[in-house]
Amino acid sequence: MHRNIIITIKSIHITTFYFMLICLFYMLYCATTGRYDWTLLTAISAIAVNGLSILFNRFECPLTTLAKKLGDPKGSITDIILPDWCARNVFKFFTVFFAIELVWLGIGYFT
Repeated sequence: MHRNIIITIKSIHITTFYFMLICLFYMLYCATTGRYDWTLLTAISAIAVNGLSILFNRFECPLTTLAKKLGDPKGSITDIILPDWCARNVFKFFTVFFAIELVWLGIGYFT
């Protein structure tokens, strides 16, 4: 029973991860082309909400916490898509990337 739930959680986790990647790359596209629209606002909002959920969960993804509570020892998706060294640093890299994109977008918008 728990195994099926854990697989579902990991599927949601990986889908969310790829969605966040798409949002980051869309922000980069908007920054390079000077495009400012509602989809950019949606991408920024999605990343911000995801970041806040991780921040309020003591720097751990809520889905990881849930998977651990259900018995998965690691609780993460890193065994599926990312090497361990990358998984440990993905949030640091994405936070810096997000901040650079926000600055770039802000400069483009106000100049």
